[in-house]
Amino acid sequence: MKPTRNMSMDIKQIQDLIKFVAKSGVNEVAIEEKDFKITIKTNQEPTYVTATVPSVAIPQQPATSAPVAAQASVTPVASTPTTPAAESSNLITVKSPMIGTFYRASGPDKPLFVNVGDEITPGKVLCIVEAMKLFNEIESEVSGKIVKILVNDAEPVEFDQPLFLVDPS
Repeated sequence: MKPTRNMSMDIKQIQDLIKFVAKSGVNEVAIEEKDFKITIKTNQEPTYVTATVPSVAIPQQPATSAPVAAQASVTPVASTPTTPAAESSNLITVKSPMIGTFYRASGPDKPLFVNVGDEITPGKVLCIVEAMKLFNEIESEVSGKIVKILVNDAEPVEFDQPLFLVDPS
C-alpha cells in the first residue's frame, strides 16, 4: 500500500479495502485522487474464474458515508458461488462474490430485479453489489424459483454471504 500526501480515506475505509482485496481474489486495487493515491497488490491468483460479474454505472443510491474515491480500478470478482443450503434440502444458496452494498434494483425508482416466487434462469440479474463505487450485476448461474431473499436492500454484505435461496426443481 502506497499512500501519498493528505489521506482522504479513513482507517476503517482502508481496512475494508484491504479485506476486500484479500477475500475477493482481486490482484490489485488502485485509487487515485488529486491529493491521494493508494495501491494494494497481492501475489495471489484470482480464485474464481468460472463466470464474470460485469461492472455497470448506474445512478448513485443515497449514501450514508462520504465518497471513498473519484476513480477505482478494480478487476471484478468472477463468480456467484452456489452451494446447497443444507444436505437435507435441495435449495441452492446464491452467495455474494464480494464485499459491498446489496441493492435489489438499479435505482430508487426502478423495478426490483427479482422477488420471492420469481422464476430465474442462468444469466438473469438477481441484484447489484456496489464495491468501491463500482456497481456489479450479480447474475444467476442456476435455473429455479426464488424461495427467499436473505438480505435487505441497501444493506452491507460480506464476501461469500448468502443472498438468495433458490429451488432448482
